[in-house]
This record gives sequence, C-alpha cells and structure tokens, in this order.
Amino acid sequence: MTARSETPSHAPREIFAALLHPAVIVGALGYFVDIYDLVLFLIVRTTSLTSLGVKGDQLVSEGAWLFNWQMGGMMLGGLLWGLLGDRFGRLKILFGSIILYSLANIANAFVHDINTYTICRFIAGVGLAGELGGSITLVAEVLPRTLRGYGTMMVSAIGVLGAVVGGTLGLWCDWRIMFLIGGGLGLLLLFLRVLVRESGMYKSMEGTNRPTFASQLVLLAAPQRLGRYICCILIGIPCWYVVGLVIAFSPEFGKALGATGPIVAGLAVKWTYGGICVGDLASNILCQVTRKRKQVIIVFLTVAFLLTNAFFFLKAPSPGEIYAVAFILGIAVGYWSVFVTIAAEHFGTNMRATVATTVCNFVRGAVIPITALYPIIKPHFGAIPTGLGLGYFSFALALIGWLGLRETFSDDLDYLEK
Repeated sequence: MTARSETPSHAPREIFAALLHPAVIVGALGYFVDIYDLVLFLIVRTTSLTSLGVKGDQLVSEGAWLFNWQMGGMMLGGLLWGLLGDRFGRLKILFGSIILYSLANIANAFVHDINTYTICRFIAGVGLAGELGGSITLVAEVLPRTLRGYGTMMVSAIGVLGAVVGGTLGLWCDWRIMFLIGGGLGLLLLFLRVLVRESGMYKSMEGTNRPTFASQLVLLAAPQRLGRYICCILIGIPCWYVVGLVIAFSPEFGKALGATGPIVAGLAVKWTYGGICVGDLASNILCQVTRKRKQVIIVFLTVAFLLTNAFFFLKAPSPGEIYAVAFILGIAVGYWSVFVTIAAEHFGTNMRATVATTVCNFVRGAVIPITALYPIIKPHFGAIPTGLGLGYFSFALALIGWLGLRETFSDDLDYLEK
C-alpha cells in the first residue's frame, strides 16, 4: 500500500528550483537526443532508402521492416535496461544506453545495404530504450511527491523538441549527416551525466534490499502486479499508433485522401512533435492544477480519438491542412510523460526502473503489430478504413487500461514491492 497526503500549493520559487534540478535538466537534454534519434529514421526513411536503391512500393515495405527492427530493439532494450536499473542503479543505465545508441547511429551513417542498416537500427533501438524510463524514474525519486510532475513535464517537453529539430534539419542535411549529428550529440551528453547524483531512494535500498533479476521477474509475474503492469502499457498505445502509423505513413495516407500536394514525412513528424511538446506541457500542468492524473489522461484520449477520426475523413486536403491536423493530433497524444509517470508511481522502488523503462518501450514496440497488420488488411479494405480500424482498436485497448488503474498523484514512492 502507498501513503497518501493532501497536496499543498507551492511557491513559484519551489517550482523553479524543481525545474532546474540537475536530474531534470540532464534528463531533459538526454531525452531531447533520444527523441531526435528515435524519429530520425521516420524523417530520413524515403531519402535514405532511395539512395540505397529502394524504389516504389518497397519504400513502404522496407521502411516498415527497418522501423520494426528498431522498435523490436527498443522492446528488448527496455527489459534489459529496466532490470539493470533496479539492480545497479538509475545512472548506470543512462550511461550505458547513451554509449550504445550513439555508436550505433554513427555506424548507421556509413551503411550501404539494407542488412547493415537493419543491424544498426536494431542496436540503436536497444540503446535508445534506456533513456526515458531511467530519467523519469530518477526525477520521480529525487523530487518531492507534489513537485515531481513539474520535473517529468520538463523532461518530456524539452525532450520532444528533438523531433522538431530533427524534422527541420532533415530538410537541409544529408541523411548520413543526420545520423552523425545524433551520435555526436549522444556522446557529448555523457559529459553532463557527471553532474547528476544517484537517487536517494535507490541508495537506501541498495545495501540490503537490492533486487536480483529473478526476484524482479517473480514480483512482476504476480497476478495483481501483472494486471496493473499491462494496464500501464495499454493507456500509451494510441501515442505510438498516431506517431508510428498515422504520421509515419502520412505521405501514403495523403495520397489516399486525395491531398492536393505531396506530404513530406519529415515535416509531418516535425509538426506532430511540436504539438506533443505543447500537449506535454498542458497535460502536466493540468495534473498539477487538478491533483489528478487519470482524469487528465481520459480527456486527452477522448480528444485524440476524435481528431484521429477527423484526420481520416479529410476531403482532398492541402499539405498545410494535414500538417495542421498533425500538430493538433500531437497535442492530443501529448500525455506521454504523464503516462510514464503513472507507470512509475504504480510500483515500488525495487521495481520502478524496470516498469518505467519497459512500459514505454513496450508501447513503442506495439507499433510492430500495428504496422505489420496494416499492409495485410489494406488490400482488402483500403488504406483509410484500415488505418481508422487500427485506430479504433488502439483506443479501445487504452480505455481498458485506463479503467484498470488507480489515481497516483499523491502517492509516496518510498516503498518496496514484496
């Protein structure tokens, strides 16, 4: 059981101090690089594959193949870094993940065939998996319970701007240069990590209660925890349905909708993540004002559902109209950091890194069956009905997850799962 208390109001000075905490600043910059690298392939998909000799319909199939390998790497990496984070500490997984994805992205700049490209995306995915969960766990543990929402807001809002920067650079830079920039930024980030100290909650557990890998998995497999864990995953699925299918394949959906001009995937990603940045700020501020997280989540899910329908019912839209809907849709799925924070708040210190890191990456990995089902169903029903149907399924799963979770805003996180 977790302790609860009334949430006091805070002076601007206290909020400002929380936002400038080293763990928050470094976590935000780390997530900035993480998001840049995460969506980089979506931005350079067409140009990079074309330069490697891929043409026509293969741009979609090969693009989905490579993206799914990246996301599969993130699912594996989420489990790996999460277990390591609870076993050896939050900071160690942040160092390890940064080194791995930075080197993989640098190597990606020198690929000349699809097989090597696939390997690099998979390794980068494994590395990228540790950043967000580790940062959110650390911030949630080092800040007071009533201020941690501001910290996670800062991490996510600054972090998603990495996609905006990536989308802008993608209009001017060669795709190989883009991968070199991502790898270089990651290596520079290592120098900032020395400013951050380990979580006090983890240190107090480390001496006598540090978990083993087996004990973490046994605890997670308990029915009451496993159901809670699955519900945490389900509420985040619409975020990556929107990013991984609707926006990633917006050029193809644009043609199916009769768009009056070509849709550039990099611009669609840029506008969507600009909206996600606004949504992250709005959702976290609403959580602080209402002292609720579940209510905020259901509001954003409802708006995202309505906007998804609006996207697929556009009639001969202009590129500007599609980018505008992408921006607003980004706002609606901008509850990402709230979702990860809820997951971290639902579990004790000895499981928190495992849960926070795996949950966000399993949600990202959910894009694999979504993008795999799309080309299978599309020939029978068409692009628009298929995309819309997969959306309905994603939002239905999110509603089930939402119903299975409790309110966690005022929970005391200094406890262990037993």
